[in-house]
Amino acid sequence: MSVNVSSEPGPSPKESGSASRGSASAPKGSASGGSGPAPKDSGSAPKSEQTRTLILETAMRLFQERGYDKTTMRVIAKEAGVSVGNAYYYFAGKEHLIQGFYDRIAAEHQAAVRPVLDRETDLEARLAGVLRVWLDIATPYHEFASQFFKNAADPDSPLSPFSVESTPAREAAIDVHREVLSGAKTKVPEELRDILPEMMWLSQMGLVLYWVFDRSPGRERSFRLAARGAKLTTRGVQLARFRVLRPLVREVHELFTDFLPGMTNADPSAAEPGPTKR
Repeated sequence: MSVNVSSEPGPSPKESGSASRGSASAPKGSASGGSGPAPKDSGSAPKSEQTRTLILETAMRLFQERGYDKTTMRVIAKEAGVSVGNAYYYFAGKEHLIQGFYDRIAAEHQAAVRPVLDRETDLEARLAGVLRVWLDIATPYHEFASQFFKNAADPDSPLSPFSVESTPAREAAIDVHREVLSGAKTKVPEELRDILPEMMWLSQMGLVLYWVFDRSPGRERSFRLAARGAKLTTRGVQLARFRVLRPLVREVHELFTDFLPGMTNADPSAAEPGPTKR
């Protein structure tokens, strides 16, 4: 099911100002502030960044309270105490607000995993720690995530983690897995160093899917899945040192790059030209 926001009227020309520029004209970096749905102290942040954060925080709260589909940009602007045009200046639509949420989670995760990555050198411990930290950070947003998942699950939706719009958050998450591998004592074959981080991120997306629907107390089953997944992934990486298994790893990666949008640029071989037409 694709996201449909066309039924919601946009801002009038008078109030929109630069609204057509969408979130691209908004100040960068503010989406990373805070780890829960409650507004955070903006401190010495520029006023424009404070306004963007306020709109994002308000949207997250309303999405939780009313649901994604029932929350309009007009309602978000009213609750945030800004004009509709101002809201559209920072975020071109509701899907851009979700991208702000993705960027926030990614930035918080990158910061929160530092103690794990600085302390651990064992690959399984590094990966298990990174996954546990993500589950901890995402906990306040669990109910909200389950509400908009029906939109994010559509590969053609801008809310999909594989969409072009999700590229910054996706690349930030893959960078974390790249560091998981590079800082581990486990040796990784040179030819697989660009492929394995993406496959590890895909494995994390499987964990996220399970977490969205996990109703166990404290999402305990998701934490158990993270631990077992880290163990299995570590064994797979260790086996990849055997040259005979490397083509299989590449073939699995190519399967994903062929069928998942946003995954087609990591492996140079995926862009190999086909047969020359005569």
